[in-house]
Amino acid sequence: MSEVIFTVEGVSKHYPPRWALQDVSFSVQRGEVFGLIGPNGAGKTTLFECLAGLSPIEGGVIRLHQQPVTPARRKEALFYMPDGFTPWAAQTVKWALSFFEKLYRSSKDGAVELASDLKLNGLLDSRIGSLSKGERKRLLLALGMLTPQPLLMLDEPFDGLDYRQTREVMDLLRRHAARGRTLMLSIHQLVDAARVCDRLLLLSDGRVVGEGTVGELRAKANLGGATLPEVSLEEIFLALT
Repeated sequence: MSEVIFTVEGVSKHYPPRWALQDVSFSVQRGEVFGLIGPNGAGKTTLFECLAGLSPIEGGVIRLHQQPVTPARRKEALFYMPDGFTPWAAQTVKWALSFFEKLYRSSKDGAVELASDLKLNGLLDSRIGSLSKGERKRLLLALGMLTPQPLLMLDEPFDGLDYRQTREVMDLLRRHAARGRTLMLSIHQLVDAARVCDRLLLLSDGRVVGEGTVGELRAKANLGGATLPEVSLEEIFLALT
């Protein structure tokens, strides 16, 4: 059995007059790619912000290796890279990679390798504020992978990437996880989620409606042909939400 490193028990978040998260519970295993999926407004980003300690919760416990971890200590357990922001717009790509390398004492080979894998070598002298959406996404992915925390949470890691870039980043993330790091990805495109994730958590209206492999979710959806591999994640998604 794989080692469970991160456990969420009964996490709830209230934005009056509604509950953004209600009694959310799940576990994440060492070295797996764990996907977070759900309709718009399901609570995916809110969950990431709560786990990272950026937003307080109304109830629940978050554990690392079975021990409760307070918001103040979350930065030791996880690193959260949000979607759609531009850090240090006036600085260059090379500066940002060097800063993270020094901050987290990563090896220089790590930054060099990531710059190559993510096609950033031609952008090293570009200012971050001048990057396109896809270029900025590739930089944020590199920065996230330079961090040492056992759990890396990435919000929409493929947003802004073309088909070829998405497949290359999927391969890179799989190799990263194979070294023992756990990745938790919030993914809008269900086809991408099915390709890259070992297991999935499906949220709807702030509640967990399914957790497991695609096969386990397929069985839970009970679609008549639920045991057949051709029943897609999209059909499962619609059946469970």
